[in-house]
Amino acid sequence: MPLHTDRRAFLKLMCSGAAAAAFPASISRALQIPAYNRTGTIRDVEHIVFIMQENRSFDHYFGSLRGVRGFGDPRAVRLTSGNSVFHQPHDSGYLLPFHPGAPNLGLQFLKDLDHGWNSTQGAWNHAQYDQWVPNKGPTTMAHLTRSDIPYHYALTDAFTVCDAYHCSLFGPTDPNRYHMWSGWVGNDGSGGGPVIDNDEAGYNWSTYPEILEHAGISWKIYQDIGTGIDAKGDWGNTKDPYIGNYGDNSLLFFLKYQHAKPGDPLHDKAKTGTNISAGDSPFEIFRSDVASGKLPQVSWIVAPEAYSEHPNWPANYGAWYLTQILDALTEHPDVWSKTAFFLMYDENDGFFDHMVPPTPPVSRSQGLSTISTVNEVFPGNAKYPAGPYGLGIRVPMIVISPWSKGGWVNSQVFDHTSLIRFIERRFSPEYPGLEKTNITPWRRAVAGDLTSSFNFASPNDTHVQLPVTVAYAPPDNKRHPDYVPAPPAVQALPVQETGTRPARAVPYELHVADEISSRAVTLHFRNTGSAAAVFHVRDGSNQHPPRNYTIGAGHHLSDTWTLAATGQAAYDLSVYGPNGFFRAFKGSAENPSLSSKVHYEISKGGIVLEITNKGQSPCDARISDAYTGKPLTIALKPAETQTQFLPLDNTHGWYDLTLDTDAAPSFRQHFAGHLETGKDSISDPAIGRA
Repeated sequence: MPLHTDRRAFLKLMCSGAAAAAFPASISRALQIPAYNRTGTIRDVEHIVFIMQENRSFDHYFGSLRGVRGFGDPRAVRLTSGNSVFHQPHDSGYLLPFHPGAPNLGLQFLKDLDHGWNSTQGAWNHAQYDQWVPNKGPTTMAHLTRSDIPYHYALTDAFTVCDAYHCSLFGPTDPNRYHMWSGWVGNDGSGGGPVIDNDEAGYNWSTYPEILEHAGISWKIYQDIGTGIDAKGDWGNTKDPYIGNYGDNSLLFFLKYQHAKPGDPLHDKAKTGTNISAGDSPFEIFRSDVASGKLPQVSWIVAPEAYSEHPNWPANYGAWYLTQILDALTEHPDVWSKTAFFLMYDENDGFFDHMVPPTPPVSRSQGLSTISTVNEVFPGNAKYPAGPYGLGIRVPMIVISPWSKGGWVNSQVFDHTSLIRFIERRFSPEYPGLEKTNITPWRRAVAGDLTSSFNFASPNDTHVQLPVTVAYAPPDNKRHPDYVPAPPAVQALPVQETGTRPARAVPYELHVADEISSRAVTLHFRNTGSAAAVFHVRDGSNQHPPRNYTIGAGHHLSDTWTLAATGQAAYDLSVYGPNGFFRAFKGSAENPSLSSKVHYEISKGGIVLEITNKGQSPCDARISDAYTGKPLTIALKPAETQTQFLPLDNTHGWYDLTLDTDAAPSFRQHFAGHLETGKDSISDPAIGRA
């Protein structure tokens, strides 16, 4: 059936109401086809398929999704105003995330926002993270819900959503896609870099498909050729947004690909595709390769503009496009059973996300790192300000495969270079030389390789069904005017879906302790986990700007905050880490009163809180537990230390404890996070809780 007729049939079905009663056969098959389980390891993956869609932030799509760190995050950072990060300054007040009032929002042509380097660095504001509305406009705070994009939500309920996946760079499409295909943006100045905008001048640093080709690993780009490639290698400059590749095959901005001729693998695998304008289906070659057993070991799919989800194109046009890919894969169970399919977004457009990205310190005053940060800070020029390349804003990532079924959440930190890392992890034992040297030491340490999203050992135990997407096929071939939502007159923080979801184990075991002197506070950071982590520290008294500390696995470091030379020497420091890790230290250096430490007792399934009375008089230490609601009081003599074991079985390893005392009214310490045992668990029960 011709594509345009197909769309009319989809629209007719949508209007009839029949779509709500059906489920797509492709998804039912995807969930019912057993995973290939010959070795019970990553070696069972024989095909890796990526599709990188466009320009959506995590909160914009999934802030209200059950069991992820979204609008119900109980430990969202606080701005200098004292409000949560959701209260973004706007005019003389603030603007909260809001749901636009238009009907069928998933099919609305929501306006595109500024998403360049300058405005995104401006919104980030040296990690103050408080200038989103001035830099992006009020629409930055608009978000969607399950009723708007039910297919995207259902994918997360069926497979695995990553809620700590970040784009790679504080900027637009091309440099983020360069990270996916090459590991960086020519950060060291070689090959025409560094590139932080969509300049597309032609570059010659190495790309990952070249390494795959040299190693003998099969690969291919699936795309449409539109009206033909131009001198820059761009197939996106076409008047018809339903054909071409929207310029999203960023390999074509590298000189080796531009100069490649027929017969050269760089030409045949990256510069060929379907011809929709001549009557081809956009999936014709992909379907044929899957059906004939020619699907490569590594594939990238690049959608035409209208299906890319780039504003102002509707999100649900993309949902329709995604189902066609799953159709092609699941029609051949022998292929699907061996395929890992990754859906991610290149950058956030200008849409707000509340998680401050983990970044390296730009200068000594902004933190420290035990890992080299060479080539991770853009030096700036006359056009663009200096700043960290990334990690960028959080974006959606869904891992769709027979090994990731079950509606899981994975909260390990990832970015687009994690895609390269997954390929490395899968094929390195058989194909030496795959490690991509473009990925900097800092990024390789901080961002994981995505393998924690999978259950390779025993994957065949979950069956879920998803709604159809027939209603989302574009009804015509037109570009419609922008929909510009108006913020509501009466604001309220969006309500996140209640409940938890199963959570994959993450590799973090983190510690922070304070040390108080007469006019300073020193924080001691320690990492006893198996992956590097970034600690983000904010000063609630606004005496110091935010700082970031990268601590490699098995390492530690310390840093000091100088307090006011007069007065009570008050301090108020909050420390944020991955997967809800949180520590807060508040009080007066002139009256330290108590000191405390948290110790993990993994074998016993709990933590030990060690408390010392540093005062000259007896005092009571009060412990409040946000999860159980049960208070605990410990009487301490001067200089006495007591320990209290707190089991975490009933909260699945989650803890949220506040310590205070009448002996020092300004004193307050807060400890929260998750006890990692190496085993899967559940998401934070406090997320979305009323």
